[in-house]
Amino acid sequence: MTTVGALLCQGGRALREAGIADSRREARLLLAHALDSSTEALLRDPGAEVAPEAAGRFRSLLTRRAGREPVAQITGHAGFWTLDLEVGPQTLVPRADSEALIEALLGTGIVPRRILDLGTGTGCLLLAALAEFPGAHGVGIDLIPDAAALASRNAARNGLEDRGSFLAGRWAEAISGRFDVILSNPPYIESGAIAGLMPEVSRHEPASALDGGPDGLDAYRTILSQLPRLLTPAGIAVLELGEGQGPAVSALAESAGLRVLGGHEDLGGITRALLLALQQKPVGGSPDPV
Repeated sequence: MTTVGALLCQGGRALREAGIADSRREARLLLAHALDSSTEALLRDPGAEVAPEAAGRFRSLLTRRAGREPVAQITGHAGFWTLDLEVGPQTLVPRADSEALIEALLGTGIVPRRILDLGTGTGCLLLAALAEFPGAHGVGIDLIPDAAALASRNAARNGLEDRGSFLAGRWAEAISGRFDVILSNPPYIESGAIAGLMPEVSRHEPASALDGGPDGLDAYRTILSQLPRLLTPAGIAVLELGEGQGPAVSALAESAGLRVLGGHEDLGGITRALLLALQQKPVGGSPDPV
């Protein structure tokens, strides 16, 4: 038999040779998954022996990761905000950058009762918002039926199934009524740039969740045209942005009859969230300029 420490050394070396950044940490995540344990337990007892079957499972996971499959898709789950979410190939892997939308929403001071999430994927945005606003109910829409089903499982996984429902559809075409908050992380990568993305993204995440058309703005045009009929008079929309897209999306929003409240930066200092409202007096909060 081999030990935890020896496997971590082997795994870190294999991932480093495959060009994986932070290879040692990822090896710990994969070994913890193979052993149905925690990374903390591995660090506490690096001399613990590992059975051959478990070591074999770990080496299989290393092979997948060396092929640039994302860790979250290998382990089947990822953390987002305060949630633990199931992840699959039908959705984007939730990213910490997207938490900027929840931070921006909380900064407005609004207390929503109805929330809509367009292009919901794993359901991460809607479920994080519902976790913060216990009096709210919400609907998440995704073009891919399997993604909507996965998001529904995530609602149950996090005890939010009574307040969140998920449907398959194209943006808000089949949605009526108005919402206090509308969230969206739409596809915003230029079509010609997708092949040059990291292999974890270009090979393993759904193109429909990435491809924003020739200029990366196609989904925004559709969503922005629908927001005026969907927002309540004092409602707020929070859209995720690609790097440098703030001015272009702001101009599209104003052309659609919306008012730009401002932007909110992610931890990397990139304006990641754009806050919008109907053309009326400002609501609470002090978003940063875009």
